[in-house]
Amino acid sequence: MKVETGLVFSGQCEAAFKFYEAALGGKIEFLLTWNDSPLADRVPPDFRGKIMHARLELGDADLVGTDVQAHDYRQPQGISVLLGVDDPLVAERLYRALADGGSVRMPLQETFWSLRYGAVVDRFGIPWDINCAQAPRAVASS
Repeated sequence: MKVETGLVFSGQCEAAFKFYEAALGGKIEFLLTWNDSPLADRVPPDFRGKIMHARLELGDADLVGTDVQAHDYRQPQGISVLLGVDDPLVAERLYRALADGGSVRMPLQETFWSLRYGAVVDRFGIPWDINCAQAPRAVASS
């Protein structure tokens, strides 16, 4: 089984995935517009240039995305995409990129569980957590 993260946008999927490709170091593997799909006639003509399915490869994981019409869109709630990295400098770079034009939920900082942890909502409305974990500590046995 492979778990993939699916992101839903209200017309900004292509711009978001191009931004994520550059900011996160991924590679867009697939972009399909509604117009190029067999379902083109199910959306208004002015929406057909929007993305029906996108796939961005990020190492061993994939982000997938789609555009939905404004009346079907709901702002993400109760979830975030967690980026786990090993290098505090990478965590800082990712945090800055995703926070640019977005909003900060928690400033990037050292915590009791990580060298760096922070949370943002990016300019496309997607919540992200960036975590640079510390080496695990030994648990004392009794």
